[in-house]
Amino acid sequence: MKITYLAAAFMIASPLTYAKSLSLDLTKSMPAIEKFYLDLHQSPELSYHEQETGKKIASQLTNLGFDVTDNVGGYGVVGIYKNGTGPTIMIRTDTDGLPITEQTGKPYASKVQVTNEHGNKVGVMHGCGHDIHMSSFIGTAEQLIAHKDKWQGTLMMVAQPAEEVGGGAKAMLSEGLFSKYAKPDHVIALHVSASVPAGKVSMKNEYTMASVDSVDITIKGKGGHGAYPHTTVDPVVIAARTVLALQTITSRELSPLEPSVVTVGSIHGGSKHNVISDEVKLQLTLRSYNPEVRTAQIAAIKRITAGIAQSAGLTESHYPVVHVHEDESIPSTYNNPQQTNIVRSAIADAIGETNVLETKAVMAGEDFGLYGRTDENIPITLFWLGGVNQQQYTNAMKSNQTLPSLHSSKFAPDYKVALPTGIKAMSNAAVALFNNK
Repeated sequence: MKITYLAAAFMIASPLTYAKSLSLDLTKSMPAIEKFYLDLHQSPELSYHEQETGKKIASQLTNLGFDVTDNVGGYGVVGIYKNGTGPTIMIRTDTDGLPITEQTGKPYASKVQVTNEHGNKVGVMHGCGHDIHMSSFIGTAEQLIAHKDKWQGTLMMVAQPAEEVGGGAKAMLSEGLFSKYAKPDHVIALHVSASVPAGKVSMKNEYTMASVDSVDITIKGKGGHGAYPHTTVDPVVIAARTVLALQTITSRELSPLEPSVVTVGSIHGGSKHNVISDEVKLQLTLRSYNPEVRTAQIAAIKRITAGIAQSAGLTESHYPVVHVHEDESIPSTYNNPQQTNIVRSAIADAIGETNVLETKAVMAGEDFGLYGRTDENIPITLFWLGGVNQQQYTNAMKSNQTLPSLHSSKFAPDYKVALPTGIKAMSNAAVALFNNK
């Protein structure tokens, strides 16, 4: 008989008593993990092109004894390891790189270049730390198999492609991730941090990352000669009014207690100094935590743009076209408090309480949140793995300098410290969830 989430998520069926934490000596295993990291770092692949990366992950999991399926939702990989009766714990990593030319100056810097969909040569780099994620992922799988006498249940390792474009989680779920392979009781992941020192982790309960929506607005007008503006309806002026009016959504239409971002990141219109064009295009990004805020943002954008067009004398056929890229939309990431408290406690036991920090939510997005938004209502937890070299961090704090951020061409994690920290943190988080009663 299957038990519902609230009853099942924090129980195991076995009457045996297992350890709640692992004491790991990674001295022998780290050279191979570091070698794997450097290989991944030097051979990044863009979203939807992670074929070789998927093969490397699949090979590692196969060698560890997992039942492996590749090419799931693109080049995703699912590894299942059954170790008796108990809960199913899913650990997720992401695998894609970014179209960035690396400028870290490291001897192992990526030199990969590819031709993008526009026919342009672009550099490719793991500028969001997915190489750290994958290496920690394999190191965790290795430790959990090596210490399988310390836990009981099903270990589900999921390497997800196309995180950077918000498509990978959707694709894997639509291909039956939770029905064809296993339905997890818990889902956990880590993300490297560009603002936390290596050797530490940080996390928070409840909302930790934002929902993300990309919106295109095509503002229409009636073009003509720049010397005769009275014979036109100028879409550039309408666009200017629209950009300013959209800022009132967050400042005047939503509760100040509800975080919201409405950013116009791109505006294009016109072709010549003395020509009034027929249209102007805007590109927006929307961020929020509360799903009701997201709905309100989109509704307000449609209402405001239509109202300004009407006030300019345009008929309904010339009202702006508002297109929300639903295929790229991702929900906010909500860390289940009960599960996250267990994860936090386990990591503190493994790496020391002083190395586990509380953090604030960020407006960056992650499609990891989708795993907690299915009909199964599975609890999820994402924590941040410190990636900044300690001396670099200390110097930056003293001099009030800004550290290279995620997606920066200069972002270079201190992998020799971050990787063992990530492996210890994730391995102990998994064991605690396997053995929680």
